Amino acid sequence: MNDSQRVSILSEALPYIQSFSGRKIVIKYGGSIMEDENLKKAFFRDIALLSSVGVCPVVIHGGGPEINFWLNKLEISPKFENGLRVTDQKTMDIVEMVLMGRVNKQIVRGINNTGSLAVGISGLDGNLIQSRELGDGSHGLVGEVTKINPELLDPLINNGYIPVITSVGSTQDGISHNINADFVAGEVAAAINAEKLILLTDTPGILEKKNKASTLIKQINLKEARELIKKEIVIGGMLPKTECCIRALAQGVKAAHIIDGRVEHSLLLEIFTNSGKGTMIVA
Repeated sequence: MNDSQRVSILSEALPYIQSFSGRKIVIKYGGSIMEDENLKKAFFRDIALLSSVGVCPVVIHGGGPEINFWLNKLEISPKFENGLRVTDQKTMDIVEMVLMGRVNKQIVRGINNTGSLAVGISGLDGNLIQSRELGDGSHGLVGEVTKINPELLDPLINNGYIPVITSVGSTQDGISHNINADFVAGEVAAAINAEKLILLTDTPGILEKKNKASTLIKQINLKEARELIKKEIVIGGMLPKTECCIRALAQGVKAAHIIDGRVEHSLLLEIFTNSGKGTMIVA
């Protein structure tokens, strides 16, 4: 890339920077991006850049690969149904240990190393994420969000800190739940009146034909998103991602994006360029 191309990119980004300055953007960080050192470092720099130009990023994370690593080490077989982890008490203990004790602090350290200020919290802190058992309980200690307490986040955001939130919640009785990070991100985005919800994934976005990147759907509205689910074009792990986008938009979030975290700086490309880098769902 030559100097004129760099200037052109910066010029293209300027109106987006001006438009989103002071606005909250919720980013779900997960997938294979969490296992690649170069992608991790690029993500941390992207978050720092967003913060430095006045955007207010909030990071929600899972940690599936790390959880699976420790489950395998302890000879506990991971089990999934409809894209969601089945969680018994032993698995829940590992989830809390890994997500809250390791993954969260690794992300916080990575962002802080860029010169920005991140604060790591879990859904248990200050009753940030209140939850209940998901569905009929067939997934064990998997929960769904019943309430988000935005009062805990507002002072952090207003003082320039970047919240990094672990996707664990609890009932009023103190029973912990493992909650899909995509759903947590959607509910947090709605609760804090975020401008955008962005889900980093291991696919280019919503594809019209499975495994064919050339069939990427660039932009759809709520009605079209629901139709894709009905037609079973959106299935598997993409199903909860699309559903949480739909729910967030229905609650007032202006746009939701599903993008490929395996592409370095895809986050900035999606937010600050005309062409974008994934699928955008609008109300």
